[in-house]
Amino acid sequence: MTDAVRIVEVSPRDGLQNESVIVPSAVKIELIDRLSRTGLRTIEATSFVSPKWVPQLADAAEVFAGIARRPGIAYPVLVPNETGYERARAVGVEEIAVFTAASEAFNRRNINAGIDESLQRFAPVMARARADGVRVRGYVSTVLGCPYQGEVPLADVVRVARALHDMGCYEVSLGDTIGVGTPARAAAMLRAVAAEVPVQALALHFHDTYGQALANVLACLELGARVVDAAVAGTGGCPYARGASGNLATEDAVYMLHGLGLDTGVDLAALSETGRWLAARLGRETGSRVGRATAPG
Repeated sequence: MTDAVRIVEVSPRDGLQNESVIVPSAVKIELIDRLSRTGLRTIEATSFVSPKWVPQLADAAEVFAGIARRPGIAYPVLVPNETGYERARAVGVEEIAVFTAASEAFNRRNINAGIDESLQRFAPVMARARADGVRVRGYVSTVLGCPYQGEVPLADVVRVARALHDMGCYEVSLGDTIGVGTPARAAAMLRAVAAEVPVQALALHFHDTYGQALANVLACLELGARVVDAAVAGTGGCPYARGASGNLATEDAVYMLHGLGLDTGVDLAALSETGRWLAARLGRETGSRVGRATAPG
């Protein structure tokens, strides 16, 4: 392996959204600005969902307006509907992400809509994004298991991923929301989806509940995947999945990728320092093994 992997840093959104204590806007802004100096090219900044559902990100407009956006770095934000899209565009957002699940039960519990209905809700957002020249990324959650229905048929994962790609998502992120996947299952899932959607348009989003995230990424790298979602300090989780721990730590992913000879463009030392800084602001030790191993003293 001698080519490049793009990291999509999701800590400012997916990493922080489940924190029980509200993180000050100034800390969120500084986190994104610090991440912008590490060589990352995609940093998911926040989410314009209803503050009623995600109080942690009620300051989305303030945070996005406050960051020092750098040339060559994308700062996508999550939007659930046209209202979220309008709020995002009002502060200069140039890339958005939409989300649904491959599990009918998860969608019902999460957004009170079935899969098909959730896809229909995106149609006006996608139309406006096309007209405005706004890039759209898609998320499919529960691709390797659901906390409510258990197994998720591969056919459903493929159908939803293909639908998002056909609607105009330039990239579709495949999420193991509750972190139950293992390498063989992750590879089988990616192989099935890549038969319908070009692997170059697919990203990996693996949570580390059972300690399998790195192994799952490696299995999928061998099939040609070259985009990995991760969160510095291993922050995150899923509010709808009991026991689901954080995202794959970006530092740990970068360490492995560099060890494989893959280029990420990321300064691992600066990234690890940022992870430890964030963990201190959250009042705990970093969830990254690399971050702990490289801590001063």
